[in-house]
Amino acid sequence: MIKVFTDGGSRGNPGKSACAFVVYDFENIIHQEKVFLGINTNNQAEYSGLLFALRYINEKSIQEVEFFSDSELMVKQINGIYKVKDSGILKIFTDVKKEISKIPNFSIKHVRREENTLADKLVNKCLDEK
Repeated sequence: MIKVFTDGGSRGNPGKSACAFVVYDFENIIHQEKVFLGINTNNQAEYSGLLFALRYINEKSIQEVEFFSDSELMVKQINGIYKVKDSGILKIFTDVKKEISKIPNFSIKHVRREENTLADKLVNKCLDEK
């Protein structure tokens, strides 16, 4: 089972933003990536982290994957518990759902920030570099 931890953040809301994701095969890191996004809101950065991770997973044709994020709002929106009301999120939400539809066995769960430390560190490192 492949596990993916995603994160996004902005310094200011909106402000300089970045996202990151870490892919695990069992306990081993098989890929990690960070991306500077420019000026965005925190939620846009969170969604961008998920979108970049989904594109990576689909490029590798991975069929079974568990995603984890410390963004409770995003996880609940993806799982259909909350509606997306923000027009700035709606486009990226639609792109995320298209990528999810390509993965036969997809799940996403909320984790506490303490359980998402590496992705969080990558986001902050990316922001520190800009």
